[in-house]
Amino acid sequence: MTEATTEPDANLQSNTPSAGTASPHQKPPVRPINIKRSSILLVVVPFPSAPRRPKPETPSEAEESFEKGDTEMENGGGGGGGGRSDVPDDANEHCPGTQSEDAGKADACAGCPNQQICATAPKGPDPDVVAIVERLAMVKHKILVLSGKGGVGKSTFSAQLSFALAEMEHQVGLLDIDICGPSIPKMLGLEGQDIHQSNLGWSPVYVESNLGVMSIGFMLPNPDDAVIWRGPRKNGLIKQFLKDVDWGEIDYLVVDAPPGTSDEHISIVQYLQATGIDGAIIVTTPQQVSLIDVRKEINFCKKVGVPVLGVVENMSGLRQPLSDLRFMKSGESGETDATEWVLNCIREKAPELLSVVACSDVFDSSKGGAERMCIEMGVPFLGKVPMDPQLCKAAEEGRSCFADQKCSASAPALQSIVKKLIKTE
Repeated sequence: MTEATTEPDANLQSNTPSAGTASPHQKPPVRPINIKRSSILLVVVPFPSAPRRPKPETPSEAEESFEKGDTEMENGGGGGGGGRSDVPDDANEHCPGTQSEDAGKADACAGCPNQQICATAPKGPDPDVVAIVERLAMVKHKILVLSGKGGVGKSTFSAQLSFALAEMEHQVGLLDIDICGPSIPKMLGLEGQDIHQSNLGWSPVYVESNLGVMSIGFMLPNPDDAVIWRGPRKNGLIKQFLKDVDWGEIDYLVVDAPPGTSDEHISIVQYLQATGIDGAIIVTTPQQVSLIDVRKEINFCKKVGVPVLGVVENMSGLRQPLSDLRFMKSGESGETDATEWVLNCIREKAPELLSVVACSDVFDSSKGGAERMCIEMGVPFLGKVPMDPQLCKAAEEGRSCFADQKCSASAPALQSIVKKLIKTE
């Protein structure tokens, strides 16, 4: 037995919420989930007698689980499983998994403390997958929202898709599995909210009675706190979200994934395949630097058996009324704001121009953009969403872009995409 002393860390420490101070949009909570760390951690090093698979977690075990995750990060550990549930925490790199026919026999198993047991142990289904199937049995549709590259507006699309489905009277859940960069709480106006536990499991945080949200962002006391986890810890939290969150009977579960094809993607596909995934929506921008990674994302979906529902070309040109633009005038003393002068001139000489919409191709789409790529890759193209400053503002304020007429450029495009999506299911 060794003793390690760690400094108290707020990395994943809950806000110590009170069950009596829940949001008016939340279902009545029973008690809050508190995630804390102790200053003294005892690390027991056991003799390897059996593969140590990630332990199923419950809300009451959250403190121990998150503390273990931080310790692995501090010690540089994390195992070689890369987020798979059938890989022991102390496995070698490139472990084939305990359920594989090559378990204990592959070259990667040489020298692993679990080699003999893996080679002789009976193979069987992961009990956590069975629990996930039971938990999500009342979820009709499960949709992944992916992107090959960050910064293309994927989370904004996920948030507005959820708003749109909810406004169509569907029961909707939005699950944020971007463990290291959760932005969904901000984009739905839920910053500072806490997760609560009922007798049925973890309760989502509700925007409206028919739109619930779950994210690791609700567990951080400070939105600036960094989550520095390896694959097995991310895998454990995603598993916990899927089997412990009580969504109830809902029509759509929208899963907002991080960019790329990493541990989170492998985990969510592995766990949801048994429940039935409707497919994935891939968000991109028009330029080739983004489309290169989208092609990889499409190939990932094909390899793991996830249907591609379609590709959305976001930020497809800037569309903005002339009256909303700012005008600058250059001079010897530098640039000065000439907006009022320009608009006054237009009002006097050509007032009809104030209703004209100015368009600009911000990104290079000369090679056909996402639409041409979809033809080449044989996947559906759902449509284009123009760059709209009002949509950006709606995301910053955590509100729907469909609630008013401000998002005149982007809202109709998004509504058209949602209608196509529902029609294809």
